Amino acid sequence: MTTREPIRPTGKPIRSAGEPIRPTREPAGPATVPTAEPGPGSTLTVSEPAGPATDLAGTAPPPNISEPAGTATDLAGTAPPPNISEPAGTAAEPARPVTPIFTVGPLAHPSCAPVLPLASLEFVIVDVETTGWLPEQAGITEIGAVRVGHGAPAAEFSALVNPGYPIPADIVSLTGITDAMVRQAPPISAVLPGFLAFARGCVLAAHNAPFDVGFLTSACGRSRIRWPGFPVLDTAALARSVLGDEEVPDCKLATLAGFFGARTVPCHRALADAKATAEVLQALLGRLASAGVRTLAEISA
Repeated sequence: MTTREPIRPTGKPIRSAGEPIRPTREPAGPATVPTAEPGPGSTLTVSEPAGPATDLAGTAPPPNISEPAGTATDLAGTAPPPNISEPAGTAAEPARPVTPIFTVGPLAHPSCAPVLPLASLEFVIVDVETTGWLPEQAGITEIGAVRVGHGAPAAEFSALVNPGYPIPADIVSLTGITDAMVRQAPPISAVLPGFLAFARGCVLAAHNAPFDVGFLTSACGRSRIRWPGFPVLDTAALARSVLGDEEVPDCKLATLAGFFGARTVPCHRALADAKATAEVLQALLGRLASAGVRTLAEISA
């Protein structure tokens, strides 16, 4: 195994802090977010943390609060990839190309997020479960999200979604989400407004963000709902830049959750995976803070 060089704030994934990196932004435009309340099927819960933890700013977070549920399309409104046949027989996830750590969409909100201190930002960590691998060929069956940071109470969002057609058997085996579970669930068009309201004003984070955000933006397009163009942070890409080969064999969510001792075990259910990703993000941002990285602009150009 080889050891990666220390983190450097360069235009490539960082290895160490010291010199600021100027992010490349896409043109900003008006940002609007649906103000409708979450649709049917949304839930709001409040729960105390299972054990001691720290928030993204390094302070102890208040009790967890779950908010209503809801769902979204593509990182910056770009066209989806060409059609590819869905894998048959197994639910093995296809390999993905290298993706940027941090992306600012053309309608990014808030536009100043890249230069603000990380400790001052709120993040919404989102995960979606789907009927397949490509947004143009599959639909969302569940959305889970956790809102953390800026000293605010942690809030959770969770909703099952009726995709409108049967869930493939291999996906049922992978996620445990069945046709019976989503039969009475609302369609994605009814869930999206609630999710977008929940995430308003935050930086979105997801593990392998192009997948989750791609499904969300695609769903917005089909539902004729404008995607707000959130800034997006990919925890998988961030982990690859922060952790050395001698620390973890790969940057899968389960591997990172185990490495950092996350209290929630990923299990291919949206809220559980979002909570595990939130703990991984917290640990990665702690590494960056120790290296002197203080803003999203320093994470990636």
